[in-house]
Amino acid sequence: MRRSLSFYCFSPAVMIATFIFETVAALILLLRYRRTLEIKLIIAMLLCLAIFQFAEYMVCEVALGLSSLDWSRVGWVAISFLPPIGTHLGLAIAGKKLPFITWGGYAVAVVFSVYFLTVGHGIQSSECMGNYVIFEVYKPALTVYMGYYYVWLAAGMTAAFLYAKDIKDKKRRQALRWLGVGYASFIFPTIAANLIAPETLSAIPSVMCGFAVILAIILLFMIAPRVGKLRKTK
Repeated sequence: MRRSLSFYCFSPAVMIATFIFETVAALILLLRYRRTLEIKLIIAMLLCLAIFQFAEYMVCEVALGLSSLDWSRVGWVAISFLPPIGTHLGLAIAGKKLPFITWGGYAVAVVFSVYFLTVGHGIQSSECMGNYVIFEVYKPALTVYMGYYYVWLAAGMTAAFLYAKDIKDKKRRQALRWLGVGYASFIFPTIAANLIAPETLSAIPSVMCGFAVILAIILLFMIAPRVGKLRKTK
């Protein structure tokens, strides 16, 4: 019965496959669309997700001259920027300019990144469990970090749906709603996974980014076509 709770969708093979998909998706957008702010932000989100998946895979494989702990740090830096990039994307689609929120979010992400990269006991250990990666992070810092992450994601999801109500442009209105759906597609499944298998609480980044492939699909197929401008072809 216990085996039925194993998350085999987060195995190393799936990690590297997800990395390839997210990287290819970013390249497709780079080649297909003009480099507007919205497309740049979507590409940045895809690359952050891809970097985390690659770092997570390397935690299991320990390759390319870095230790598993070093790869863990790389992965946590990448995902630290996802909330502010997502918020920036939502504001860009809605045509809103809130620099205090936008740059404040990036500043917080930089602070966490510096912490994870330079503080020795910040990320204390990481372990590949075969189905996901467990990270041991300094508890007080983790509490603050998860508060930042979940609050920012929840606010971004709520803002996307609220802003969509006031947007007259149909495509941008749909893009905002899809962004909200994209947020929900990995927030709620992650919470459900934690409730079903409490041991995955220490693997939240791994589980969350596993579900975030749904967000990557939404960014590529549902949001980019509605906000992107195709490159001119001869």
